Amino acid sequence: MRGKIDWQNYRSIVVLTGAGISAGSGLPTFRGPGGLWSDAKILEFGTVDALRERPFEVWRFFAPLREKLKSVQPNPGHLALATLEADLQPEQGFTLITQNVDGLHQRAGSKNVIEYHGGIYRTRCSNRSCFFEPFEDFDAHLEEPQVCPFCGDPLRFDIVLFGELIPMDAQRLAKQAIRKCDLFLAVGTSGTVFPAADFVVTARSHGAHTILINLEEGQSNVTSFNEVYFGPAETLLPELLAGKTD
Repeated sequence: MRGKIDWQNYRSIVVLTGAGISAGSGLPTFRGPGGLWSDAKILEFGTVDALRERPFEVWRFFAPLREKLKSVQPNPGHLALATLEADLQPEQGFTLITQNVDGLHQRAGSKNVIEYHGGIYRTRCSNRSCFFEPFEDFDAHLEEPQVCPFCGDPLRFDIVLFGELIPMDAQRLAKQAIRKCDLFLAVGTSGTVFPAADFVVTARSHGAHTILINLEEGQSNVTSFNEVYFGPAETLLPELLAGKTD
């Protein structure tokens, strides 16, 4: 029988999530066997160069994910994190940093979410100089190219492509939260992609207790965690976060 995480004893909790937490919702990973896209397609369409040269093809490449998410629901892992945040005392802080673009944490009820790689349900102008604000958009718009009503440039999904920097606000907020947390949980993430790969090292260097919850072994930084649990996030999270150990 596993113990439970005594989250009531911590003043500031940070959770980092990756694709593994959404696997229990039936959402395929982006790459690999059964994924939405092959590595070759990612390299062809998932880059900032492709956006500049073939913006409408890039839109059509990512649109199926927006369409797929219409039939996907948050799983018990997402719900356990939302419940944890809701159950905290006013003096306790909680920040959820997700590498996912699927919006399932917000749909589960999580409030303080940093979307480190953006969100598939937001659309924005591809022209960085344009003042058109990103907006919530649930339509895949497969029938015709979408253009900015302000400047006429192509619209794009508000997600981070290869070759693009993580948004400065997301970097700043994540850094602030990690440096002051005393409990850091990484859930469903390989922990090998930078800059997120450094999060556990930073948290631990500032005195945080660090916990990994992942489907399987094989992470390069697993020794950076004080506690490690292997198994499906949708099973482990509700069990580990159920309450204070007696």
